Amino acid sequence: MTATPQVMACCRGGCENGLVERASRLFPAGRSRGVTVAVDGFFAFVWFGWAQAAAPSWLVIPLAVGTALSASLAVIGVVLTKRSTGPLPALADRAVRRRYSVIVGLEFSLLGAGAAVFGATGHYQWIPVWICFGVAVHFFPLASALHNPTLRPLGVLLAAVAAAALVAGLVSAVAPSTVTGLGAGLCLLAFGLATLLIRGPRPSGPRPSGPAAGPEQSPSNRRCGWLV
Repeated sequence: MTATPQVMACCRGGCENGLVERASRLFPAGRSRGVTVAVDGFFAFVWFGWAQAAAPSWLVIPLAVGTALSASLAVIGVVLTKRSTGPLPALADRAVRRRYSVIVGLEFSLLGAGAAVFGATGHYQWIPVWICFGVAVHFFPLASALHNPTLRPLGVLLAAVAAAALVAGLVSAVAPSTVTGLGAGLCLLAFGLATLLIRGPRPSGPRPSGPAAGPEQSPSNRRCGWLV
């Protein structure tokens, strides 16, 4: 049977809605969304600032713009957190809080120890590479602890940034801090903006019956339901 234009339009709309819904499930909601935006914005601000330590002159303005955008994003995240309702899993749930504390505590200990070794041996230029790599690695267990799948691709990107900074520092005169600062800052800024713009899943209750449930799904909607 040939699909009518109305059915094809319905299927396209249903497919798009399904993709949006799947994407929204990847991002945190409620107060967790606000905290994530604030944290991403703050650390993007830190990384953009670190990139300016030995940046070439042509990067000064782009880094300044990135710093300003990151600071604005952090402020928006704080405001969003205060206006949102619901508990924070990292604070309200004892098991989540314990896992979070172990992961972050271990991260800070290893990063601090590694930075101390690089500093003591006079290899200060590799500290940002080590920090970027350590932050990337800690995102993987943190994604499971906080139920935030977006931390995994963010961890992959930051690990790639650390690898690129290592190569650049070995084969060129570009400072590793410039590569890590710019790369990590852009990644965190992008994920923070995505978290801000894409709402996470909202709590769903039982579907009401009667008139409040809305009209019955049309045959055209049922025909394209398999797409979503």
